[in-house]
Amino acid sequence: MSPPTMTTAAAATATAMAAGVLPRPRPHFLRRGILPSAASPLPFASRVSSAAPLRHRLPPPRFSLSPIPKTLSSPSHVPVRSLFTGIVEDVGTVRRIGPPPAPPSGGGGEAPGVDLEVETSSLLAGTQLGDSVAVDGACLTVAAIDAAASTLTFGVAPETLRRTSLGGRSAGDAVNLERALTPASRMGGHFVQGHVDGTGEIAAFRAEGDSLWVTVRAPPEILRLLVPKGFVAVDGASLTVVNVDEEGGWFDFMLVRYTQDNIVLPNKKVGDKVNLEADILGKYVEKLLAGRLEAMSKA
Repeated sequence: MSPPTMTTAAAATATAMAAGVLPRPRPHFLRRGILPSAASPLPFASRVSSAAPLRHRLPPPRFSLSPIPKTLSSPSHVPVRSLFTGIVEDVGTVRRIGPPPAPPSGGGGEAPGVDLEVETSSLLAGTQLGDSVAVDGACLTVAAIDAAASTLTFGVAPETLRRTSLGGRSAGDAVNLERALTPASRMGGHFVQGHVDGTGEIAAFRAEGDSLWVTVRAPPEILRLLVPKGFVAVDGASLTVVNVDEEGGWFDFMLVRYTQDNIVLPNKKVGDKVNLEADILGKYVEKLLAGRLEAMSKA
């Protein structure tokens, strides 16, 4: 069968369109408004003359690395300015804790704060004034550096003394030390803010092979954020929770030999206090669920 031939009318129409006498038919998707025609450029296209080539200019990305505005944060919001992993870098020794030395002028005024001076063998290099260091899990700011004495001095706020066990430290005590993360740091533990939630009490030690079981009594507001195989920071050390007993008021974890040799905890006694920080993910989940349940109850 021979191919169909073009009729005389169709041939005349094609010739007229080729000569520009008749406009070419627009595709159906343009007629139906699915895509804009050339007369109406895309919303993000630059407004240029028809003689110039059409260029698409995407708006610049809009983001900010500044802290969350106070108007968008809750009253209890504390911006994350430093982050730790819970991998202890050094075990330091408390040299002094108490009011800072009196100024030479000897002036009076408001009550002095509390200084914590810690000797460290490996954290002086690269540490500068204003840097953040987790001391037994509490994020503190370096206020003074004495290279000759190998000491770092931190100012300790009243809230830190109330919330942590640092107020009970004395000269000669050992403390875990970790500097804040840098962009090149390895993420070996978990996200630790250095914002201690409260203190717990060592309830028991039990050896199993060369590992050590540790049981800690903790308040309900911390226990409810802990889950088996989840994270917890104990005196700033990132540890894996094994068991949680909310009714009994305790949780436990196991320390391998290397961890025992590089943190303070095994040298403590039953009844000693430890600083506790629950995993930040658990806190966010709890807050989101609480808001959801409140909204459902009002609906």
